[in-house]
Amino acid sequence: MTGRALIFDPFAGVSGDMTLAALLDLGLSESWLREFIASLGLGDIGVAVTRVNRKGIDCAHIVFDLPHEHAHRHLRHVVEIIDRSRAPERAKERAKDAFRLIAVAEAAVHGTTVERVHFHEVGAVDAILDILCTMAAVDELGFTEFYTRPVALGSGWIEIAHGRFPVPAPATLRILEGVPTTGLELPGECTTPTGAAIIATLTGGRTPPTGILPRRTGFGGGTRDPQEHPNCLRLIAAEPAFEAVPAGAVFALQADIDDMAPEYLSAAQEAALAAGALDAVAVPVTMKKGRLGHRLDLLVSAECRDAVIRALFQGSSTIGVRFWPVSRETLERTQEVRIWRGQEIGFKRVTLPDGTSRSKPEYEDVARAAAALGLSAFEVRRALDEEMPQNPANGVSE
Repeated sequence: MTGRALIFDPFAGVSGDMTLAALLDLGLSESWLREFIASLGLGDIGVAVTRVNRKGIDCAHIVFDLPHEHAHRHLRHVVEIIDRSRAPERAKERAKDAFRLIAVAEAAVHGTTVERVHFHEVGAVDAILDILCTMAAVDELGFTEFYTRPVALGSGWIEIAHGRFPVPAPATLRILEGVPTTGLELPGECTTPTGAAIIATLTGGRTPPTGILPRRTGFGGGTRDPQEHPNCLRLIAAEPAFEAVPAGAVFALQADIDDMAPEYLSAAQEAALAAGALDAVAVPVTMKKGRLGHRLDLLVSAECRDAVIRALFQGSSTIGVRFWPVSRETLERTQEVRIWRGQEIGFKRVTLPDGTSRSKPEYEDVARAAAALGLSAFEVRRALDEEMPQNPANGVSE
């Protein structure tokens, strides 16, 4: 997540009017919306924006006063209306994508082709307004990324143009393929095809990342006011919780522990290193109330951060881990293997800024060689320093 994000939280479902109302509650200018609708050339359309209460939640609510019509449009008719509008090009493309989703779903459910699908309810002016205004509004508000929490579907039966159908309506569920869903225990139709198409088009089913900073919340109330739940949609404007991590940067992780025997700290360090930590250091600290404890400081790549955090929670008694992105300068390094007294010993070599280099043997190989030769690790290291200079001229093998 790198830009301004809009997170859908359809805990009670989603419809087009609920989405547009929630955007108004989120900060969309009502005058901008009225001017945009007037520019579409769809006739004399009234816009009533009010406040409603849905089980204690204050929500924006929007109702369109539309000219009467009986049009049953095909997809090409809707596309023509969208193309004639003065909406931004990105909003037009998103609106057309949403209607194509609906058309494909309807065609699959009813066993026909996209070209022959009659849009019925979703081809009406209010659906065009809901979708096109929403797509233009998210652009107006500067949202560049979109995510969704699970979409509540509802249960029971509804009457639509084709007859009596179970909830969720077959086309609605088809539109939401690949999008997480929930709320099958809620009565009634919670999510409409229009609302489903908006979420599917904008989010593609992507769930919110873990590192977000909520900036503002908006609620859009639905027309129904059931007793069982607050019938509203929550939208969350969010930003990254930290700046985007530049290439090559890593995370610093830190955990304070005062309720674990010190001898188990090394096991926690090893677990973190096994999970991908680049380094792990334990230092003694004096914590609140004078308690003696230890602080684990770790360095991890962005790819391994979550795995290392899980390893710390699993392998230590810590109940919290702090982390933040850091930048670092590193020396160029290579690995070498040298043969010494018949033993393979790995050396890490680094190149200094002036072009010179230095190397040191890997401790694990020193300890292994010492055991094989009946020497102490200290004796092996001292012998290596004397017999194998830092810039070796012999005994190097790959």
